[in-house]
Amino acid sequence: MVGVNPTQTPDTGSRSPELRIALDALAGLRADLVEDASVYRPLPRLAPDSPALRFLPKWIRRHSGLLPHAVVGFLAFVTFLLGFDGINGSAGPVALFYCAVPTAAVLLTLIRPALAFWLSLLSTPFVAYLGGYDGWPWAPNSFLAHLVVLVAVALRTRPRTSGWMWALTAAYAGFTSFFLGMRGYYSFNGAEMLFFSALLLLAVSMFQIRRQAAREVTAQQTVTAVERSKRTLLEERTTIARELHDVVAHHMSVVAIQAEAAPYRVENPPPELEQAFRTIRENAVAALTELRRILGVVRAEDYEAPDAPQPTLADLDGLVANVREAGLDVGLTVTGAVRELPQGVELSAYRIVQEALSNVLRHAPGAAAKVELGYVLGGLGLRVVNGPARGPVKPSPGAGHGITGMRERVTMLGGEMTDGPTEESGYEVAVFVPVQREGTDQ
Repeated sequence: MVGVNPTQTPDTGSRSPELRIALDALAGLRADLVEDASVYRPLPRLAPDSPALRFLPKWIRRHSGLLPHAVVGFLAFVTFLLGFDGINGSAGPVALFYCAVPTAAVLLTLIRPALAFWLSLLSTPFVAYLGGYDGWPWAPNSFLAHLVVLVAVALRTRPRTSGWMWALTAAYAGFTSFFLGMRGYYSFNGAEMLFFSALLLLAVSMFQIRRQAAREVTAQQTVTAVERSKRTLLEERTTIARELHDVVAHHMSVVAIQAEAAPYRVENPPPELEQAFRTIRENAVAALTELRRILGVVRAEDYEAPDAPQPTLADLDGLVANVREAGLDVGLTVTGAVRELPQGVELSAYRIVQEALSNVLRHAPGAAAKVELGYVLGGLGLRVVNGPARGPVKPSPGAGHGITGMRERVTMLGGEMTDGPTEESGYEVAVFVPVQREGTDQ
């Protein structure tokens, strides 16, 4: 067994930072332009709602998905015409190569963009030599084709690829300018290529970075909205659980007390009756203990149960009067036979009206509001509607938690809720909560 010297470091740790950076850069070059060279990546169609099609009428957008393909085809056609003009209309294999190869490089960006770059770059000296052009290293048609290929590939890859393509182009231009310049070739267009390609690739990279940032912001906003909605539901459910604990605990305590006192209200009660009331009390106490154990965990450590009784629908007059003092013109209309409803229903209905009027004050200052309460045979109907905002006070934005809390309360009671703008530019919240009639089975 060969021992390991603890003072030795792994191979990766012994490399200098400069070497690691160079190796990482070469790995990026290999991944972007070598390994992807043979990958089949057809240019996708544009969606009808793409920002690139906003300038077109709607009836054209539905049929303009191939617009990028048409643009590439047009540029390839211009490249071919430029090459045909360079050979002065001559024919033969040389003329065909001179015209076809740069055109093929442009068209190849539709299916294999990385391979199109290599074809454009490696074919440049052959096109310039066979065409007899005195300007090196790019002939006119290959000059245009290479710019088109750079932009097309950069649009379909990441910004790092743009840097690699420009660096390889600069290396080729520098190589040809140095060696051919020593042999009497003095007409070079490498500087022009580097200048124009740098401008185009910089613009494309900035566009891609901005588009990627917009996507990340949109995704983050979506995640934030979902998390906010979940947090709102959790907070509202916590509040409802607290109130439910108070309501149910009160009734269970009353049941336990009455069951304990009931035998003393009857002279000489039979043992079976005493045992029945004793069992009722024990079950009520056990249920109350279990309820407090389960629902009590939602109480915060600093939460204190309210000393005053929970509000009911009988307190709506006070709520309306309080809102009127705040400057809201609100009316209250009650229809049907007023009767006492379960405490949870009355509390939730009161909270819904309270939140709806608060929303009117917040989002529609100066508007008139109307609260309609209807006692019907099968339950309770509730409607809060307001008109448009009026006056100099501007509406204050909200997070949408109020509507979410109302809907959660209504869902807990098995009711239905609708909300939305009205035809008069106001807003309406309509709720129906079913209430079981006394004496009927559940």
